[in-house]
Amino acid sequence: MFTSVFIAAVSLALFWMAAFTLWWQMHAWRTPEVLASTRFHRPDGGESLSFSLLLPARHEQAVLDHTIQRLLESSHTDFEIIVIVGHDDPETTAVARDAAERDPRVRVVVDTHEKKNKPKAMNTALPHCRGDVVGVFDAEDQVHPELLAHVDHAFRTTGADVVQGGVQLINFHSSWYSLRNCLEYFFWFRSRLHLHAQKGFIPLGGNTVFVRTDVLREADGWDPDCLAEDCDLGVRLSSVGKKVVVAYDSDMVTKEETPGSLMSLLKQRTRWNQGFLQVYRKKDWKQLPGFGQRLLARYTLMTPFMQAFTGVIIPLNVAIALFMDVPVAIAFVTFLPLVTAMVTFVFEIVGLHDFGKQYGLRVRLVHYLKLIVGGPFYQVLLAGAAVRAVWREQRGRNDWELTTHVGAHLTPSEVTREDVPA
Repeated sequence: MFTSVFIAAVSLALFWMAAFTLWWQMHAWRTPEVLASTRFHRPDGGESLSFSLLLPARHEQAVLDHTIQRLLESSHTDFEIIVIVGHDDPETTAVARDAAERDPRVRVVVDTHEKKNKPKAMNTALPHCRGDVVGVFDAEDQVHPELLAHVDHAFRTTGADVVQGGVQLINFHSSWYSLRNCLEYFFWFRSRLHLHAQKGFIPLGGNTVFVRTDVLREADGWDPDCLAEDCDLGVRLSSVGKKVVVAYDSDMVTKEETPGSLMSLLKQRTRWNQGFLQVYRKKDWKQLPGFGQRLLARYTLMTPFMQAFTGVIIPLNVAIALFMDVPVAIAFVTFLPLVTAMVTFVFEIVGLHDFGKQYGLRVRLVHYLKLIVGGPFYQVLLAGAAVRAVWREQRGRNDWELTTHVGAHLTPSEVTREDVPA
């Protein structure tokens, strides 16, 4: 009897967790009005803000120059680019200094920390920022030239302290897992982050995020020891009531590439999961004023681990329902999480179609098949990353595992340097 009750309780919990996640994922598509509200509004032609664009680059000589050139093509008239390089990375430093010699809007700041990571690099550059707003990009980013004008307009018309733009992995055809990776970004930046902003609690994205310089300095910049410094900053700013505006436009998104190997993806997800765990344990989210906000924060920060648990337990539930001698009602309940999983699959198929349509990409039948067949294997990878994150956190290992970038999201004509693995 106890076993049946336990199985039913776990199944119902998984069902509601999956249902809530699916509902939040569908936020932007609930009505045409909601979908329209998620986009940038057209700039009015006025400019009142200056930008300091931080570009942390470590072993990124393969892609850095292209990113700098794209940023320099911005239509906005008042910005500087601060490239942050390590003192032990001569190849990337040479690319950055060449760019600085060609254009005075580019400056180079050297990070001399012995143990390097992204937040330490950005904190090194923060005192050098001259702009009203600090923006963050990654070294492989493909940035739209009109983005800064749209962000300037968003700050001026909304009174925002933070503007989060869209980021989209684009090379969905590279591998079976890159397909799911791209779709995750699509749902997260296209829909889920808008819900978080509406609720007053938002874990910020790692780039294409813009923060008023005085607000950022008041918050003492980024946590140098956190492996999800973007999430941590968003949680801290949300907790003190700063206004965050999220805008997504397929024309304005910053395009990136997926990790180049399964191991690289596993390490990236491990770092993110461990960072979420660190942010959860810091408990800044407990300062949020509303009970619903705190509940959302707790759920969001623990989602990677619940997601991993769900991926393992759903097949187990099905096996119990099919092969164990349990009452019919209990067997029925064990199938409920599978129902939400199937609905999610359908939504992902529709989402993949919308993704291809918005970005002018040809999505073929084989891609839909890869999406479906690869689902269980992707869950296993996420579960492995979650377990690895807990293991690393318990052992006090918080070194930054760097993700390799080779420009897989660029067209051949856009790659100006030979691809060199980082």
